[in-house]
Amino acid sequence: MTTKEVADKLVTLCREGNYQEAYGLYADDAVSVEMPGVPNEKTEGIENILKGFEQWASSIVESHGGSVGEPVITGNHFVVPMTSDVTFKEIGRCKMEELCVYEVENGKIKRATFFYDPSFMMAS
Repeated sequence: MTTKEVADKLVTLCREGNYQEAYGLYADDAVSVEMPGVPNEKTEGIENILKGFEQWASSIVESHGGSVGEPVITGNHFVVPMTSDVTFKEIGRCKMEELCVYEVENGKIKRATFFYDPSFMMAS
């Protein structure tokens, strides 16, 4: 797949809430990078990335909404703005805005880097 095809597919799957299927777009040796100081700041390998996602998803009590913007594509990179409004078991309701930057190699996501204000983890 081209970078545009990967971007369009990822956006479609995320908008549908098919996150497990979206991770099928990742390379086996993909790297996921969160903001400094956040748990799982750097995760390597799709199996570990999936485990981290499952931990995060299991910590959510209720989803109140969110959005997935249009991808902006440049070369083998694309960025997607996303928002979420969820209630977590441990910290309560949080609203978050982030930029998700993806690098595509050989038709798969090789690196995902997420930029956001980590203070979203404070209950609002």
